[in-house]
Amino acid sequence: MSKLYTAKNLEAMIAQGQCLSTVPANAKLTPMARDIIRKHRVTPAAASAPAAAAAGNSPRIHSPVLPNAVFDWTPGADPKTAAELEAFFYSPEVQALKGRICGIGERIWNKGYVDGNGGNITVRVGDNLVLCTPTLISKGFMTPDDICMVDLDGNQVAGTRPRTSEVNTHLAIMKNEPNAKSCVHAHPIYATAFAVAGVTPPSCLIPEPEVFLGEIGFASYQTPGSPENASEVAKLAKKHQSILMQNHGVICWGKDVEDAYWKMENTDAFCHTVTITMQIGGPKQYSPDKLKELIEIRKKLGMPDHRLDELKECELCDAAAYTVHTTPQPSADCGCDLPTGDVDEALVQKITDTILKKLS
Repeated sequence: MSKLYTAKNLEAMIAQGQCLSTVPANAKLTPMARDIIRKHRVTPAAASAPAAAAAGNSPRIHSPVLPNAVFDWTPGADPKTAAELEAFFYSPEVQALKGRICGIGERIWNKGYVDGNGGNITVRVGDNLVLCTPTLISKGFMTPDDICMVDLDGNQVAGTRPRTSEVNTHLAIMKNEPNAKSCVHAHPIYATAFAVAGVTPPSCLIPEPEVFLGEIGFASYQTPGSPENASEVAKLAKKHQSILMQNHGVICWGKDVEDAYWKMENTDAFCHTVTITMQIGGPKQYSPDKLKELIEIRKKLGMPDHRLDELKECELCDAAAYTVHTTPQPSADCGCDLPTGDVDEALVQKITDTILKKLS
């Protein structure tokens, strides 16, 4: 039979220095006893806890768990009527999520990842519903009242400000990759520079990007907000959580808005480091077998990675393809080359004499 614990019992335990987490999980608690448990923020122990303590394990007051910011909706239960949409859009859960979107907007603005009204953020909240930032607004100064809601076809169903035209790229990612619950698009300087240059940073350089980003994708240039851009980016989302959009910027997806933002921050920091590395001697990579270990860690974290299935070992590390230029290089199509041999001093002198004669 479960033991009944009163407030007096718990106060006596505290006075004697006993940990409240030793209260059995199946114990019965009076209302006042329950208030004491909440006040001390402890979780009653599982039935096996006394046995574990008897086995010599150290006592503890918490059971650590990772926070989960994923918005879990009930499949097939999207609101349908105007009244249902309004109730959902202004529900405490969605209002809190709008606040989180605004917080991420402030962070990308403070980091210098966006300027003017650049960038946009989305979070999926239903089978056919997505929260998104509006058009023509600074991401650093949004409020929850500014956030819109659209369906997966881009039709706006809620919000007093018009949605961004670039939401279609986010929606295409979400439709092509169900694990993409949030997308963040921005123009961080270093990552965007790589996108403008038409290159992706090499692999086998830093462990963290390999684990938290995987291989960075590259989408060829299409007009922002166009169906062509949405299609070009979406087809890469199965293999890449961070995608450079040529001559445009970066888009990252994750399981929640914080996760998507982290990948944006990881991407720009990686590109920043590679940029500096190219100026001080070029990259020195670790071996493919070390990269395999990092990819396995990534897969255990539940993140997609195609490299071990599709690439040969010799293709995993591509840093050797990067060269360091310390002097200006001629354009490949400029039609002229820098001189490669000794300068003809006599010719230079003859040209100089001719110019001086004309001037006099």
